[in-house]
Amino acid sequence: MTLEQLRIFVAVAEKQHVTQAAHEINITQSAASSAIAALEERYAVKLFDRIGRRIELTDAGRVFLVEARGVLARAATAEKALADLAGLKRGSLSIYASQTIVNYWLPPFLAIFNRRYPEIQLKLKAGNTQQVAIATHDGIADIGFIEGTIDDPHLSVRTVEGDRLVIVVAPNHPLAGKETLEVADIKAMTWVMREQGSGTRGEFETSLKDHGVETADLNVVLELPSNEAVCAAVEAGVGATAISNLVAEAGLLAGKLVALEFPLPQRSFYILHHKERYASQAELALLELMGATGRPPVRRREKAV
Repeated sequence: MTLEQLRIFVAVAEKQHVTQAAHEINITQSAASSAIAALEERYAVKLFDRIGRRIELTDAGRVFLVEARGVLARAATAEKALADLAGLKRGSLSIYASQTIVNYWLPPFLAIFNRRYPEIQLKLKAGNTQQVAIATHDGIADIGFIEGTIDDPHLSVRTVEGDRLVIVVAPNHPLAGKETLEVADIKAMTWVMREQGSGTRGEFETSLKDHGVETADLNVVLELPSNEAVCAAVEAGVGATAISNLVAEAGLLAGKLVALEFPLPQRSFYILHHKERYASQAELALLELMGATGRPPVRRREKAV
């Protein structure tokens, strides 16, 4: 058994598709199929069920996936230790983060990091809070960034200043000119929201409970799976939304959105790292950069006088 075979097996297991996995790890489809067949033949165990054009992990495959990820994580840790001897002149850093962080908060930091350490390869993937935590726990991610809290004793959690939720509407919304929203307004408005389970929506609903507003009190007329789709619907006049100020900033500056005043708390982001895994110089350099660099507050378009 080789590390390459393990790498191929994990890729196929995660994609549940041989061709897609082969493309992702830059090998041919035949090479991926051969690696899986060699493992199954060598150990006389079936790792995948072939169901039409789909493949699914067998029970044995699911057990083996946990061990394969562990071996690859330990190999990656050893490689990072050696790469550190080069003093940030080679190596890689695998990062998993949630949607708002990936699209809005993290890129400026990664751009600065890349300019300072161009020889370090950055690998960035998006996922929800649970997916990021699992990837960090399993060693797939060196470091994770999430918007919500998690409960995993194997992971260290570091808090950093994140964003603030803001309520926004289209400029022609009936309440666009109101200085401060009241609880009665919140209950009367129509809302465009992220899907159930999103960090943004959960944070907003939790904040409203402090004002005596329950989730059932909201008139949600549209649920959408991305921040961009939500903003587009609000700009079109479908209703109001509560969203990260980082997401809303472009629309506010362009005059396509108007921010309404309502007391919502500052929100923290959380950095995850496995307590028992090696923290490379690259990871520490990124964290140091984040501690020394801040983002400017959201700017709002001035109202016409």
